[in-house]
This record gives sequence, structure tokens and C-alpha cells, in this order.
Amino acid sequence: MISDLLPVPLIRTLSLTLVITSVLVVESRRLRVAAAAYLLQALLIVALLAAFASMNHALYWWAATALVTKAVLIPWFLLRYIRRTGGVEVKPLVGFAPSVLVAAILMVAFFRLTHGQAGLLVPSALAKEEVLRTNLAVASTVFVLGLWALLTRRDAVKAVIGLCLLENGVHLGLVSFAPGLPETALFGVASEVVVTVFLLLYVIEGLFKEFGTTDTFQLRTLRW
Repeated sequence: MISDLLPVPLIRTLSLTLVITSVLVVESRRLRVAAAAYLLQALLIVALLAAFASMNHALYWWAATALVTKAVLIPWFLLRYIRRTGGVEVKPLVGFAPSVLVAAILMVAFFRLTHGQAGLLVPSALAKEEVLRTNLAVASTVFVLGLWALLTRRDAVKAVIGLCLLENGVHLGLVSFAPGLPETALFGVASEVVVTVFLLLYVIEGLFKEFGTTDTFQLRTLRW
């Protein structure tokens, strides 16, 4: 069994902790706290990649790349632009209590659905492994929380962080169900969105300097 080759308790703990950090990222109104929660999540992703590397040493390269991109560059970009544009999130479309309630419903629903239907989503013998089923469930939960942030947050910086959550969910799903393939590490490294994050934040800073807001709804009304 593949579980015999992996530190299962460690992987399960790291994976489930990703859900907690995702909630902090999405629901915190203080952007510095959200950025710090994303940094913690990035370190968890790095640790997960390193844990899976026991059966595919190429994943060590992906873990090293993720350490630089996810845990160093992206948090640095975020904190740099948060200092320049302000540390408080623009009021979101959904209030704190309703947002937490909906996020909790989404988490439970997607976790249960994905965990129970892992065999249909990933028609592979790996879908029978409990630790990998849990990882897929967590990956889908992190992904949907990132999507929730994109749909309900008006702050452009929070939208960028939501994009990062989407990426982390995709990467966790990728490494969970193709951990032994050398191409997994190559695809993971190639799909890092650090350049996209930098460009988005660069544009956000320019818009803030010009119009004094990072509210995406206000920016939509602009006429050039």
C-alpha cells in the first residue's frame, strides 16, 4: 500500500490544518493577519510536498521552489503592497457572521462529497487510500474557500489571496493523486502563480495611487 511509504499521521495533520488557515485567510478583515495566515498555509504546503517526497525525490525540488515562491516571495509582495494601500480590508459583500456560516457549510459539504466520491473524481487505485481521499477532500475545500473569497470580497488584495488559495487547492490535489510521477513536480513548479500575483499587486498599487481605493466594485465604474 502507498500509505506504507508515507508518514500518514503527519500528512493528515498538515492537510487538515490547511482548512483552518484557509478560513483565517478568507474571514480576517485585517489584511496583515490574512497574509500571515497565507504564509502559514504556504509553509504547510511545503511540508506536505516534502512529506510526499519520500516516494518521489523530485518533489523535493517542488518543495524548495514552493518555499521560495509561496512562503517567501508572495507573502513579501502581499505585505509590501498592504503597507502601501492600507491594512484593513474593504467591506465585503457578505458580513462576517453570514460569511463564516456559509463558509462552514461549504467546507462540510465539499469535504464530505469529495471524500465520499473520490473514486469517481479520480478513477485510480489511489482513491482507495484513506490519507489520499482526505487530501483530495481538503484540496477541494481549500479551492472552494478561495473561490468564495473571489466571489464575495471587494478588496482587490483579498481577491489576490483568494487566487493563491485556488492554486494551493489545485497543487494539493495534484500531489495527492500523482505523487509518484516525476512529471508531477515539473507541472507543480511550472504552475506557480508568483509572477501573476506580482503583476496583479503592481496594478492594484497603481490604481490605489491614482484613485485611492482597492475596492474592485469602485474600480468597475471607472471610465478611461
